[in-house]
Amino acid sequence: FLRRYYQNLEFYIPDRYKEGYGVSALGIETASDYGCRLIISLDCGIKAVNKVKYAKKFGIDFIVCDHHTPGEELPEAYACLDPKRADDLYPYKDLSGCGVGFKFMQAFCLHHGFPLEPLYKYLDLVAVSIASDIVPVTGENRIMASFGLQQLNKEPRTGLQSIIRIANMEGKEMVMSDIVFKIGPRINAAGRIESGREAVELLISGEESLAKSMSNNINDHNEIRKDLDRQTTLEALEILDKDPSQKDRKSTVLFKPDWHKGVIGIVASRLTDSYYRPTVILTESQGLATGSARSVDGFDLYSAVESCSDLLLSFGGHTYAAGLTLEVDKVPLFARRFEEWVSNHILPEQLIPRIEIDAEIKLKDINAKVLRILKQFAPFGPGNHKPLFVTRRVMDYGTSKLVGRDQDHLKVELIEECSGSIIRGIGFSMKEHAAMVKSGEPFDIVYSIEENVFNGKSSIQILLKDLRFPY
Repeated sequence: FLRRYYQNLEFYIPDRYKEGYGVSALGIETASDYGCRLIISLDCGIKAVNKVKYAKKFGIDFIVCDHHTPGEELPEAYACLDPKRADDLYPYKDLSGCGVGFKFMQAFCLHHGFPLEPLYKYLDLVAVSIASDIVPVTGENRIMASFGLQQLNKEPRTGLQSIIRIANMEGKEMVMSDIVFKIGPRINAAGRIESGREAVELLISGEESLAKSMSNNINDHNEIRKDLDRQTTLEALEILDKDPSQKDRKSTVLFKPDWHKGVIGIVASRLTDSYYRPTVILTESQGLATGSARSVDGFDLYSAVESCSDLLLSFGGHTYAAGLTLEVDKVPLFARRFEEWVSNHILPEQLIPRIEIDAEIKLKDINAKVLRILKQFAPFGPGNHKPLFVTRRVMDYGTSKLVGRDQDHLKVELIEECSGSIIRGIGFSMKEHAAMVKSGEPFDIVYSIEENVFNGKSSIQILLKDLRFPY
């Protein structure tokens, strides 16, 4: 967007393997080589106190646009834009990193008297950031996500259109979950496997042939990412299963030097889902232990990591996710201290996954009108989840089976005992329930109601969240 007004612009994405995350000395030196006098940091920088000082040696000033929790000291930048600053008066606190940048550009337009309409064309990128960054889809985020989805479905930029095509999503009305599972992972895969620069070039590209080539490369990176993710998750689960001491812990801290740095955040999320407790996954990078942490609902992970700050070389994040770096020989002590803090502060109910059910309904009540009404509550995400329903005493209609590359998803066709109504659905990562489902016994289901579009035809299906066999 800024290129509309200033041509002398360059972007820089730190190499996560050589420079780590966030503002780096090499990035500042590169900016100096380009002759830059101002760096705008996006989704990072609020704790880069020393790096901002370092930039001043090159005559470079900083504007920080971040949404992570600040430390005790703010950088001596020209401006630090962060809704989580203790002295910040902005009314909405849950903007994504990209959202903070978008608000900065709004202010830029208002200050200079530039029209806002061209800026709103970039809301498709803001929607992608809101979904991918897993921030609450409430308040201003929900408004920007709604208009961003309209832009994404009506007139997506060239780079996003290429990703939509390669994800086989053309012709489908995109929703937030499509970004979370189809678009976001492909964009992120470039930085996880090689360099995030290619992803940025794709997103700002206006040339269709170039975008097509780059999206193909990014899709290849995503396939590699999925294999690494699967392999690392299996290794981590095996370590936990074989260690009896893990059974009674309130947290998980795992370190393996050869795990791929690009997937440890995803693995931390998967282990949090499996064991439902605060989780830290660490690997070795340039002689240091570096990793990602994920939390469970209602538990302040940032405070838990911060309690071990004397052991850490760097850390940052927010309530539900954090990143950290420490010396390898301090990992065992960190694991003990982290477990101690979590044990003393987490509530017993926070260690039990909960499903908030909105209503009990019959399968016979599910129809096109209900689906239309539910779609009016969109866009969905954290803070505005899809309504969940429970239906009791359903049975397999005889065609339920395992599907997917690893046969770990459960495709079902269910009949309601009391009405005879039949509906199809899918339960992701539910292979452990397959035998009971096919036993012919009645069971209860919790699910959301979805629209399934295949070959241009729309139908209603359910997305299973949980099953119970009480009878």
